Amino acid sequence: MAGVLFLFDSPYLAIQLNAVALFISAVIILFLPNLELRNEKLISEKVSMAIIFNDWKRVVGFSKLHTHIALVYVLFSGVIVFMSALDSLEAAFATEVLSLSESTYGFLVSIAGMGMIAGALINALFTKYLKLNILIGFGAMSTSIGYVIFAFSSNFILAAIGVFLLTFALAFANTGFLTFYQNNIPVEMMGRFSSVFSLVEAFFIILFTASIGLFAELFEIRQTYILGSMVFLILGVIINMIVLNKSKRNYYQEEIG
Repeated sequence: MAGVLFLFDSPYLAIQLNAVALFISAVIILFLPNLELRNEKLISEKVSMAIIFNDWKRVVGFSKLHTHIALVYVLFSGVIVFMSALDSLEAAFATEVLSLSESTYGFLVSIAGMGMIAGALINALFTKYLKLNILIGFGAMSTSIGYVIFAFSSNFILAAIGVFLLTFALAFANTGFLTFYQNNIPVEMMGRFSSVFSLVEAFFIILFTASIGLFAELFEIRQTYILGSMVFLILGVIINMIVLNKSKRNYYQEEIG
């Protein structure tokens, strides 16, 4: 929608409408029921450093016992880190390197949205036939390939192919990973597990985004984008090798649906 607005108006309208949408979302969240009021144990257990430290111990202990689950989670977090870092240069790359106008860049953003929708639809239609490890491996690899195509693109057509592929593949990767996560991590550990690893993920997002911004200042934007996308591709290959390991197929036995 933001991309379409770019075609017909200035980016400021898209930003303003996005801000309004976020505000409406926050208001809706205010009306969600307070589940803590229904659970006396949660009321008595106030957040403290001791509880946080205990959560970290439990997550580390679980990760040591289930190294493959932790490894896949960490590697997929790496996908999020690289995407966040590379996306920070996307607008500059499109407008300065490819010399796209604001309206053309907006159309490029719309194509990215179309890729995500197309990937989600195919996931929904063929959900019974898709294996989790194939989803994760194909998704991670193809997402990184999309970034590589975008990094080497010299015109709008190639750039559009790149962004469509990366968002299309990301729909598969997200579906596979989230289902893998739900199937292999106990319910009582889910919140603790994601909170601990999300903190580490956030740290590396800040570090990588700052680093890629610094590289873009010191060197050319295209060179920086190519380097980042190629390292991302290596990560995609590693993820593919890990999830397609036949000795670990029991982690991916349950099909989606």
